[in-house]
Order: sequence, then C-alpha cells, then structure tokens
Amino acid sequence: MELLQRLQEEFKLTQSQVENTVRLIEEGNTIPFIARYRKEATGSLDDQVLREFNDRLEYLKGLEKRKEEVSNAIIAQEKMTAELAKAIENAETLTEVEDIYRPYKQKRKTRASVAKERGLEPLAELLWEQAAGTDLEKEAQNYLSEEVPEILDAIQGAMDILAERISDDAGCRQKLRALIWQNGSIEVKAVDPEQESVYTMYYDYTEPVKQIVGHRILAVDRGEREGILKVSVTLPEEVALVLLKREFVRKHSPLASKMEAVCADSYNRLIFPSLEREIRNLLTDSACESAIKVFAVNLKKLLMQPPVKGAVTMGFDPGYRHGCKIAVVDEFGKVLDTAIVYPNFHGKDDKAKEQLRRMVEKNKVDLIAIGNGTASRESEILVAQLIQELSRPVSYLVVSEAGASVYSASKLAAEEFPDYDVSLRSAVSIARRLQDPLAELVKIDPKAIGVGQYQHDMPKNRLDEALGGVVEDCVNSVGVNLNTASQPLLTRVAGVNAGIAKNIVAYREENGAFQNRKELKKVKKLGEKAFTQCAGFLRVPESEDILDHTGVHPESYGAAKELLKRCGYSLEDVRSGALEGLKEKAEEIGYSVLAQQLGAGVPTLQDIVEELLKPGRDPRDELPKPLLRTDVMSLEDLKPGMELQGTVRNVIDFGAFVDIGVHEDGLVHISQICDRFIKHPLEEVNVGDIVTVWVLDVDVKRGRISLTMKNPKG
Repeated sequence: MELLQRLQEEFKLTQSQVENTVRLIEEGNTIPFIARYRKEATGSLDDQVLREFNDRLEYLKGLEKRKEEVSNAIIAQEKMTAELAKAIENAETLTEVEDIYRPYKQKRKTRASVAKERGLEPLAELLWEQAAGTDLEKEAQNYLSEEVPEILDAIQGAMDILAERISDDAGCRQKLRALIWQNGSIEVKAVDPEQESVYTMYYDYTEPVKQIVGHRILAVDRGEREGILKVSVTLPEEVALVLLKREFVRKHSPLASKMEAVCADSYNRLIFPSLEREIRNLLTDSACESAIKVFAVNLKKLLMQPPVKGAVTMGFDPGYRHGCKIAVVDEFGKVLDTAIVYPNFHGKDDKAKEQLRRMVEKNKVDLIAIGNGTASRESEILVAQLIQELSRPVSYLVVSEAGASVYSASKLAAEEFPDYDVSLRSAVSIARRLQDPLAELVKIDPKAIGVGQYQHDMPKNRLDEALGGVVEDCVNSVGVNLNTASQPLLTRVAGVNAGIAKNIVAYREENGAFQNRKELKKVKKLGEKAFTQCAGFLRVPESEDILDHTGVHPESYGAAKELLKRCGYSLEDVRSGALEGLKEKAEEIGYSVLAQQLGAGVPTLQDIVEELLKPGRDPRDELPKPLLRTDVMSLEDLKPGMELQGTVRNVIDFGAFVDIGVHEDGLVHISQICDRFIKHPLEEVNVGDIVTVWVLDVDVKRGRISLTMKNPKG
C-alpha cells in the first residue's frame, strides 16, 4: 500500500489510476496495449508515462526486496534494534539502505578486522569515549602480546577500528556525500599533455560536480578509458574534516588530537575513495540515462518520419573501388532491378550516367535515395547532373545509411534476399528506408541507427530496453499490415514474440493472406492472451469487415457498430467514407450518454470515432514530408549570412546537426536555436524537423559548418 501511495504522489495520479495501472502491468499486459486500449483504467496515460511508471514500479519493488534482505541479515546477527528497523523502513533509496547495512556487512580482511582479532576493541572503546583523565598509553600496555609488541601498535589498532566505524556511519556518509555534491569538483588532467587527441580541451579542466553536464561526463569517461585522461573528484580535505571533527571529536578531551587523526585517516583512506567511486558512478549513470532519453526521443522521431508512398525508388549505395550499388524497388518495396555502376568521379561519367538513365527510364523511377557513406558527395553530384538531363521529373534525398551494412550482412537479410550479395541488399535497404523508414529501420539494431551520442558507452541492457520500447511504441501507434509485414516488424507488435511472428509468416506462406483478424487465432502458439494484446494493432486490408482495417479492437466491434447505428450510419458508410458529421452527431448525443448505453468508456468511443473517420489512418501522414532535392551545393558555395532550409538529422545535449544538402551536416549550437533560454535542444527541435537556418561560419579545411536558427535580420 505504501508503494502505491508513493507512486501516486510521485506521478501525481489518483489512487484508482495507480491501482489499475499496477494491476494491468502485473497481469502481463503490454505497455502499448494498456496505453491504447485501457485508457479508462489508466486515465489515458500515454506509453511514455507508462514506461516511466513501470521503471519506477520495478525500482520500488527492488527497494522493498532489498530492505527485507537487509533486515533479515541484521536479525540473523541478533543486532536489530527498533531504531535500526525504523531507519531501514524509512530509507527512500537503495543507497540509503546500503549505508545502513554497511556496518553489518561481511567484510574482507581489513586493518580494523585484524585489530579486532587481536583483542583491541576495548582499547578502541576507551579512545571513542574520550573521557577526561584517560591515559591511553598506560591502558594500551594491557593489550600487548606477541602480535601487538609495542604500545604504538596497540593504539594504531584501536585507531584503525574507529576509522572503520566512522566510515560505516550512515549519517556521516550521507552528510559527506551531500558535501561533495555541493562543493566538490571534477578535475581532469592529461596523462601526456604533449599527445594530440580529441580530448585536448580536457587536458587541464575543472568543473563543479553539481554543474557538470552529461555529455562532458561521458567525454571524460571515454578519455579515461582510452588512457588519455586522468579524472578525479576533489574536495578540500579541511572542509570534510570540519564536519567529521564536529561529529566525533570532543574539543577539550586530552584524546582529541588522536581522534582528529582517526577522522583524517577514515576520510582519506576509507570514506573519500569510496564516495569518489560512488559519485563518479552516479554521474555516469545520470549522464547515461539522459543520453538514453535523448537517443530515445531522436529514434522515435526518426522512426515516425512520414513514408514516401506510391513512388518507385532507386537506392544508391555509393562506393569507389567496388562501384556504386544500385537497386530499384517499386512503390511496395519489391525489387525491380539491380546493377553496379563504376562512375569515374574524377573525369567523364557518361557511361555510368547512361546506365543509370536507362534504369530510371525503364523502371519509371520517381525518387533516388543516396546513402551518406563513402563517395556520397561525388554520387550526389552525379545524380544531380543526371536529374537535369532526364525527361521525367525525379528528385533525390541523401539518407543516413547507418545500420544498412549491419542489416545487409545479417541472417535476416540473407533470408529476405538470398539471390543478392551483401552490397546490393544494402542498396535495397537505402531505397526502402526512404519509402517507409519504420518498416525498414525496425530490422536494424537501434544502436546502429546513429541518432544518439556516446551510444556505444551506454549500459547495454538499459539502452536495449529503452530503445526497444521506443520501437515497440512506434510500430504499434502506426499499426501493421498483417499480410505484408516482415517477421522483424511483427516481432515488435504488442503480444507477438519472435516465435509467434515466425508462425504468422509460416501460416501466411502456407495458407495465403489472412482474410480477417479472427483467423489469427489459427496461428500456432497465438493464444487468447496474445490475440487480445496484438489484434488491435494488426490491420487486414483484405478483410470484408471494414473494422479489421482500423485500430478498433475486436473487443469493441459491438460498441463500434452500435455507435454507428445510434448516430445514423452503417459499416458500409465507413467503407465508402460517407461519415461526414459522425463526430458532431456523437458529440450532440454526448459521449457520456453513449458510454452508458454502449458499455464502453468515453476515451474508447472517441478513439473509435477517429478510427472510423479514417480507416487505416497512418499518423505519420500528418507530419511534414522529407525535403527532396534536385540540385547540389558544395561546402565552398556556403557564405556567412546565407539562408537555407535543412532537415534536423541528430539532436544532442549541446545542439542539433542539420543537413543542408552539402554532405557535411551543420551544427546549430544550443545558444543559436532560439532567442529564449532552453535547457536542452529538444525543447525546440526534433529529428526530422524541416528548419530554416543561416550560415554563421564555414571551416572548409575541417569540414565544419556553424549555423543559427536566429534570423540575423531580426
């Protein structure tokens, strides 16, 4: 109950929202299904909030489990007290729980444990008390032995015991941790100041712990791993010792100087190294989490780029020595033609150009998608020249080929195109990712798509989980054609795992196209639970039931038909698109009234109306179309002040990279995105946005372009 209350407070939800959402998650429902078809129960929480909610739920469950484990361990040692039990119960983070458990945890051999074995604990207690009149050296004589031959050895052993005790003090660690967060700094030095590297700006760098931003943490972490940088957390020792002395030293005691030495040893040898590791890890974890969130947002925007429908597309995978690989696909992505051309980029290109012209004319090509890898620039110039000479209108777009080589060499690509070599498969992928980015990119490991920062430094499991969730949400928000979807695309549908996806494809191959959604139940291992989760996201355009073409869930077919009837329409009107006024009629009757009459919730009925008005609606169609080009510019053509249109290709912590058609993407620094202060570029721009920019500066030698989105003319 306490867990539910905490979730309610943190997410600012009602009690019923929290209880229903937790119940739905624990029953095994998928996030896309809950977000789309259980809005009444959750209060219309979207998939992003639901995923954050689920993450937090798992953390809090783990926290409760760890509290129980720690309590049981302390009880087993017969050291549990009412105060300790309350501290464990009130702990709000795993760090707090581990701090409390620290004194009771089994330790490896330490200086303190050795001193205890030698019987020096009573002497340590005398020093801890710091009582007036205590003669420590005289008392130490009582503890001399073969293992402790000298008085100084006995006193040192007692001090070691107390140093560890102070280090294990949960309250002390908490205060010092807060002190380092508030007053500490990250200090970075070069291992070899003479060595040239991309990290030169960090060769002598200091920034407060509380101010350093995520991308700098990830940069110095990588520099440290590569052996180029030395990174440390610093805090003036005297600042920390003031706190420790106030806690543990009695000012006027004759043993005060000894206790001060204990505090200094505890801090320098035990506490600070431990807290430094902890804080470095926390900074890295936080930076990774932020980077993963940015990556997730970028990936979602990339996957949800509007498809270029109804266009025969040529995929152009550039290359030098091994030629340019060409594949033409029809408007449905089926391969029509392939070739390898060998343009002479440094001279006459007539032969290669003529070959391309014949392919364009023969296949009636509408668009050319050029990969942005090696020889992309030269290929773009060749294509631009070709377009000027063609009799039919053709446009081109340079597309990111990130991940194309990963896909083309995969087992999946080999199964999909057994008759083509790796290079031609890549050309097909480049063409298809312009036609339908989601359907094609879903075949590629999201990490290989390249719209993040430091993605290869991220914790693999967390990154896979976050990006997998994004892909799943995108696929399900768009919907999937049950009769044309590839196995990888089907695997991303809610409730469909790899085995079921394989069985769907096998059923399709054996029995032909699905004729309706109900036929899904004939698929091997696709039971009632899986059907409930996936059915609403799978479209069957071949079905005679128009509702099978929509995002209306089969469980709501009855409500949909009755809603149409009460508003004066029929399923035939849905098929013919004669539903003008349906929304107004439903509003006139009142959704609340209809909800009572039909036994369905208001959000569900509103969604049904939207689906009936646009059967098979693709939410991506409402987004701005890609910026197609027919001519090419070079870096040398750019001049400060020049106004251009471009496409945002990547958004990172410190700015956005914009494709302005000159092969190299230009950087709009966060300070140049808008006139108001923003904490992150994502507040203003997203991957795929078409933006107007002005050139600030061009460094031809280094291939760098600085852009601004602020109109210099005001």
